[in-house]
Amino acid sequence: MQDGLSSTIEAPEAMLARLQAGARRLETPCGDGTMAWHIWGEGEPLVLLHGGSGSWRHWARNIGPLARHRMVVCPDIPGLGDSAMPPPAESPAPVAAIIRAGIGQVLGEAMRYDLCGFSYGALLSGHVAAQAGDELRSVTLVGAGALGPKRQVTELTKVRSLEGEARVAAHRHNLAALMFADPANIDPLALAIQEWNTRHARFVSRGFAGSTGLRDSIAEARCPVALLYGERDAIAWPELELRFAALRSVQPEAWTGVIPGAGHWVAYEAAESFTAMLLDMLRRRIGS
Repeated sequence: MQDGLSSTIEAPEAMLARLQAGARRLETPCGDGTMAWHIWGEGEPLVLLHGGSGSWRHWARNIGPLARHRMVVCPDIPGLGDSAMPPPAESPAPVAAIIRAGIGQVLGEAMRYDLCGFSYGALLSGHVAAQAGDELRSVTLVGAGALGPKRQVTELTKVRSLEGEARVAAHRHNLAALMFADPANIDPLALAIQEWNTRHARFVSRGFAGSTGLRDSIAEARCPVALLYGERDAIAWPELELRFAALRSVQPEAWTGVIPGAGHWVAYEAAESFTAMLLDMLRRRIGS
């Protein structure tokens, strides 16, 4: 198993509730409602944007370790988790503008921060970076699509009409097909996160993944950029180098990294390696 990943003795729902209870919760405007933010730790802010059909829970195995070094700021992206739907938009840019405005309200307009986005969160991070000023110190893209190269087709099972064991089996299939390199690493916590996220997801982001939206937006970033993948990321393998080349075509100085043996949800499947690589890259790029 990656990084000694195993089922936790604590019940998954209890672990997630405990983690959530330890956060400071804030809300900012979003569409006709609000966007939910959770904050752990103190120090220099690190904003984490989760993936499509997700919530802050995508970072469940990273929050504690990262919060020992940084202020960890995890929103639920508009239309997902506990956040309201954004106004209708034909591109991710207006959604990113809601997120950027929320960051300014949560942290204060003058506070500098680092940004890390996973999958759909990486696409939004690129758009935030294109819109941001000096307040954004760095952006790290994880498991990113929308860079130009065609992504691999992943067949997923629809779960909305399923219940009981059939629903759990569908979650396990989808996690194995898209999110994990090794199905043996799909533990009860991963299944609990997938279940909660799926129940609360309303915004569909998959239509953006095949575009060049991230490559085009990240070209406008004026801060250090990095791109990380799990070695066996289902949306990129076996052509990770094409994606690195696409990023370097617009950001020649970009940093890149690969975590061996991990899949798309690298921050969970290889949590220790991912957290260590992220912190190391931040230290070397910006000295934090």
